[in-house]
Amino acid sequence: MAGNSRRRGATRKPGTKKGPVVGSGGQRKKGLQGKGPTPRAEDRTGHIRSRRAAADSRTGPKETAAARKQGPGSTSGRSSGGTRSRSGAPEAGETIAGRNAVLEALRADVPVQALHVAEGIDSDQRVREVLRIAAERRLPLLEAPRSELDRVSAGAAHQGIALTVPPYEYWDVDGLLASTPSGAAPLLVALDQVTDPRNLGAVVRSAAAFGAQGVVVPERRSAGMSAGAWKTSAGAASRIGVAQVTNLARSLREMQKSGMFIVGLAADGEIEISDVAAVAEPLCLVVGSEGSGMSNVVADACDLRAHIPMTTDLESLNAGVAAGVALYDIARRRRT
Repeated sequence: MAGNSRRRGATRKPGTKKGPVVGSGGQRKKGLQGKGPTPRAEDRTGHIRSRRAAADSRTGPKETAAARKQGPGSTSGRSSGGTRSRSGAPEAGETIAGRNAVLEALRADVPVQALHVAEGIDSDQRVREVLRIAAERRLPLLEAPRSELDRVSAGAAHQGIALTVPPYEYWDVDGLLASTPSGAAPLLVALDQVTDPRNLGAVVRSAAAFGAQGVVVPERRSAGMSAGAWKTSAGAASRIGVAQVTNLARSLREMQKSGMFIVGLAADGEIEISDVAAVAEPLCLVVGSEGSGMSNVVADACDLRAHIPMTTDLESLNAGVAAGVALYDIARRRRT
């Protein structure tokens, strides 16, 4: 026989057919077994959700520690759980989308959970500065496809970049008072029915500039410390705290019992703000919204209502401007 005919199995016996024999002899048993349920996205190595979960687990404790370092003095006055909904469950953080908005937020030192950047993003001066700030602050950077950024930003025009910020950790009133420097009289600002986050941020900025220990806001019908408020504060929110209370009028009465004098700003106030004699005492300044002002129940909780004199017949100032003017006068008279 020619070739490899002597090799065993090289030739077929007469009457046999080419192909597999009947049955596998158990050799394909493993191939017939199922592989089980599909694992979750977070458990798949290389999946975007798996990488994000790993990044959050690495940076979460650091972000929490950094957030607790922000605010006046000791963090013992912070209430646990951050922003809470009516059901009592912690609310999710916000997302800032767009190159200009993200850059402004980073310049204002807004706390950051993660910076999302689209794969293959076309870099310009804003993107380069965002990445530089992120590197300096060692922020968690997540590169993701644009479809993922669409999901993170809820369909907003993100321009290939988005920022997720954690919920703000509110203080309690006792914690704000405890942060008063030794030998100084406490000074707080309370806001009633102020729903614009920019006004809240402006008041926080003025309060920090003129020596107040913090700002008090109610849970309902009021702006919270959102990313917009933090940006407007221009970094002042990292130096003083914001307390959130369930009932503002009740909290003002509790302050009165502890020896604080409550002054409400109102267009029809009995005296001018510069004539208030109790500025050297522990003081809480209450500011209402533009137009409607303070609610009746909050106005009744004030010891005195004062107004800011104006040379024109303008009805009122917005909360940010009114608080800034009144706080400047209080700080000036406290120095003298």
